[in-house]
Amino acid sequence: MDHAAKWKTPLLKHPYPKLFLLLMLASLFYFCSGIIQVNKTVEEVAVLSCDYNISTEELTEIRIYWQKDDEMVLAVMSGKVQVWPKYKNRTFTDVTDNHSIVIMALRLSDNGKYTCIIQKIEKGSYKVKHLTSVMLLVRADFPVPSITDLGNPSHNIKRIMCLTSGGFPKPHLSWLENEEELNAINTTVSQDPETELYTISSELDFNMTNNHSFLCLVKYGNLIVSQIFNWQKSEPQPSNNQLWIIILSSVVSGIVVITALTLRCLVHRPAARWRQREMGRAWKWKRSHLST
Repeated sequence: MDHAAKWKTPLLKHPYPKLFLLLMLASLFYFCSGIIQVNKTVEEVAVLSCDYNISTEELTEIRIYWQKDDEMVLAVMSGKVQVWPKYKNRTFTDVTDNHSIVIMALRLSDNGKYTCIIQKIEKGSYKVKHLTSVMLLVRADFPVPSITDLGNPSHNIKRIMCLTSGGFPKPHLSWLENEEELNAINTTVSQDPETELYTISSELDFNMTNNHSFLCLVKYGNLIVSQIFNWQKSEPQPSNNQLWIIILSSVVSGIVVITALTLRCLVHRPAARWRQREMGRAWKWKRSHLST
């Protein structure tokens, strides 16, 4: 049996279903502002408070209904708890904490506005005594984007791609350099129909002859993930002809230096020998005079 019910589902046994529905709609109108917001990620646990204290003795006299948007989540009637199929084995109520409901192993499909209605029996019929709503926002965090090199679409132009996937809600991607947004190409956003998770990618072309520092920025909800790509221009490499010219110039310079040193040695060698002969003669003459 399908239990995916609307407002009227828990009221099948109520003597005045139409009156109750009108009361609910009126209450929603007056309580539509100031809704508490709870932010969680996939697989975490959310505690949504009904913000109403009831003693255990009163449990048999009240009815508690929790619903998400237009579908039932949980009901407490005559002290007995009923959980609808979508939330079974992962949702329960905590009577000690303002009759909160606890939803475990959160899914993206759990996003939405949850409303708690308290009815109390008066004069033989149940009347609304309390109503409150909580907005549950479930997200899936995107990993840090990856930036890959896609090659050169034209001369001196490099193309790169930034990509990240597996997150929620719907993301927005932008390329920045020096805090200025750049013109991207081929930006795509896709969503898996089963998991509801998003994938986003974007490409960027830039001139390779300049230095760059790009920031790939992905925003989803009030969160951000980013990645930096640095490009250092390459110094020009000499051609083969230039390389041979450098080698020949080095060889010629070496030969010139060696030749100059050789000539200097040849020029100064006779003078050095003459000085040695003269010094030898002077020494002999001095010795001969000293001996006499």
